[in-house]
Amino acid sequence: MNLIAIFLVLIIAPASLLAPAPLLAHAKGIYKTQAEAEKRALELGCKGTHQNNGAWMPCGNESHLHQELRKE
Repeated sequence: MNLIAIFLVLIIAPASLLAPAPLLAHAKGIYKTQAEAEKRALELGCKGTHQNNGAWMPCGNESHLHQELRKE
């Protein structure tokens, strides 16, 4: 197991259990490319994409994205 995997298991995974739901939804909806975000938007049943701090997110806006992610 490499160091990154160990870090994720020991630090990030437990911390994610303590994070508020909107933060978790936000982390699940960030993509490097618009194409990835568009694909995820189709999976979620929403249309469009939007940018947030240089990353791409599915759905036309963040509020709609959070609504769709809560349905999963």
